[in-house]
Amino acid sequence: MTAPTVFVLSGPNLNRLGTREPEVYGSDTLEDIHEAVEREANDLGLVADCRQTNHEGELIDWLHEAVDAGADVVLNPGAFTHYSYAVRDACAIVTTSGRSLVEVHLSNPAAREEFRHTSVVAGVATGTVAGFGLQSYLLALRALV
Repeated sequence: MTAPTVFVLSGPNLNRLGTREPEVYGSDTLEDIHEAVEREANDLGLVADCRQTNHEGELIDWLHEAVDAGADVVLNPGAFTHYSYAVRDACAIVTTSGRSLVEVHLSNPAAREEFRHTSVVAGVATGTVAGFGLQSYLLALRALV
C-alpha cells in the first residue's frame, strides 16, 4: 500500500526564509523546513509533497490538485492569509471535499501588526498552528494523523 501524500504548500516570500527578518521568522531556510517535514512525514507514514510559490494562481492550482489527488494539505499562505478570498475559496474546496487543511504560520500573527490579526483562511481550515517556527509545520503533520 502506498503512503498517503500530504501537500505542504508555502506562499509568497517564504523562499526568503533564513534571511528575511530572522528575528520574526527564525534562521531556518525553506529547504530546512522541507527536509524536516519530509523526515517527519516519513516517520508518520506519509509522503510530503513540498512546494512554494510567490504566485496566487499557482497556489490555487495546487490546492485544486490536492483535491483531485485526495490529499490533505498543510498550508502556510503567507500574506495571502489576510486578504486573498481566492485562496480562501480554494481552501474551502479542499475541506468541503472531505480532506483536511491545516493553516500554519512560523510566527504568531495575533501577536504582530493589526492587519495580520485576520485570516480569511482560518474559517475554512480544519485547524491552525502558529507561532512555533519550523515546528508549526511538524505539528500540523501530526494533527493530520
